[in-house]
Amino acid sequence: MTTRKILTLVTFLIFSVLFSSKIYAQEISGGIKGGLTMSNLYIDEDDLDDENARFGFHAGLFSQIMFFETFGIMPEILFTTKGTEATYSGIVDQTVKFNLSYLELPVLLVFRPVEILEFYAGPYAGLMLGSNIEFSGLIDGEDEIDRDNFNTLDYGFAAGLAMNLGNVKAGLRYSIGLQKLADTNITNLLLGDSKNAYGQLYIAFRITEK
Repeated sequence: MTTRKILTLVTFLIFSVLFSSKIYAQEISGGIKGGLTMSNLYIDEDDLDDENARFGFHAGLFSQIMFFETFGIMPEILFTTKGTEATYSGIVDQTVKFNLSYLELPVLLVFRPVEILEFYAGPYAGLMLGSNIEFSGLIDGEDEIDRDNFNTLDYGFAAGLAMNLGNVKAGLRYSIGLQKLADTNITNLLLGDSKNAYGQLYIAFRITEK
């Protein structure tokens, strides 16, 4: 199944849930969210000397459908930056900063034991939109790398929690990718079997519809 077909299927499922929720949901809300993303690739290569997280951001829309007072789902659509900064040693020392960007579709289960506190867990799918690499060391510069060098479909599992403060929600989340990033000899040389892993701190502004 191609990347486009998978994302089309995920989008269809999200809209199907949103449509059916009009009949069965006790509470429907939605709004905007955004915040800090701290990502890493945990590269496992012999010539890797050091690796540091990339600090970026995410922003997008969310909808929360509560079928019961304590259980529901929360689909989202987000623009998210990911990547890492890796220093390789060998004949020469070279630092490479991977700047990746994605369109993501998380669909999370919601557990709300009390009004002020919520827990989330569920899958996500993402489509790589851009892949930029910055070099420093023997070679200095910046370049766009063709997305064909990567598996452009990312998917994995996310979990987190949030505090409800009226129409404002503040939370944190951690996501683990299950898809290997590298898809050619060039990216395999730099990244090996690396997968996306990232944490997020966010603020969301909610509007209750029902």
